[in-house]
Amino acid sequence: MNIKLRQYNVKKDFKTVGDFLVKHYLPENRDGNYLQPAWEYMHSHPYFKDGLLDSFRIWEDDGKIVGVVHPESLPEEAFFEIHPDYPHLKAEMFAYTEEHIKGRGPDGRICVLAFINDFDKEFEALAEAHGYAIFSELARPMAHLPIPKPFPSIHLAEGFRLQSLADENDLAKLDRCVWRGFNHGDEPPAVDYAGRKKMQSAPSFRKDLNIVAVEPGGNYVAYAGLWFEPVNKFAYVEPVCTDPDYRLRGLGKAAVLEGIRRCSQLGATVAYVGNTLPIYLSIGFKRVHTCNCWRKYPGT
Repeated sequence: MNIKLRQYNVKKDFKTVGDFLVKHYLPENRDGNYLQPAWEYMHSHPYFKDGLLDSFRIWEDDGKIVGVVHPESLPEEAFFEIHPDYPHLKAEMFAYTEEHIKGRGPDGRICVLAFINDFDKEFEALAEAHGYAIFSELARPMAHLPIPKPFPSIHLAEGFRLQSLADENDLAKLDRCVWRGFNHGDEPPAVDYAGRKKMQSAPSFRKDLNIVAVEPGGNYVAYAGLWFEPVNKFAYVEPVCTDPDYRLRGLGKAAVLEGIRRCSQLGATVAYVGNTLPIYLSIGFKRVHTCNCWRKYPGT
């Protein structure tokens, strides 16, 4: 072995790491790594700032990627992507995290947040031995849905319709739906929609798989983003939101189902979502594991 640690270069490594995630994927996400669409979504999210790239690190064995440590949207986060033949790297990757990753957590204190799958008992023991404790508020369940065939009928409230961003990609309508849908306030600020444009810049982003529910006046009131991974033939749901004035009508559920249906037509046999909210459980998603957040305050 000739293992080396180096800085991540987004121009050189973005696709290579994505290919690594595709190659080592296991059903039910038992590989424990990011799903490849989640890797793309992270880079294209408005909350992802270029400064976070400074703490990304890659472990290589003779030029082959065998491990990655990275934050997601906050400098105190650490996520771990590990080649199945290199579990011995966990201790070294964790040591890097301890030394180089930290930031102010939800309580305002400097901390480190290490995200570890609940089925990886070896890694959990390592975190516990280093003084980390589970912070349940930031736990990330992963749920999946074997896509049924034939696909069930999709029910939509009278007067509403479903369409994709391939039919109409009105950034002002979309921005308002997302702003209100994620409870940011009544009306979005006047912007140039840079965030919406960034989210649509990912290589695998497909307008035809991004579904909106449209109210009779033409406004978007629910939104479901779907991603299709063609090698392992799965769909990934992210993001989903509904305008608070239109909740509890099944609009978000209908948009998610329509996106999954379209992915199924492309060959997807299973769908994933990083959540166990009632909307997903009502569709039939079931939790397969949880990526727990382990928190430590340096110096304690």
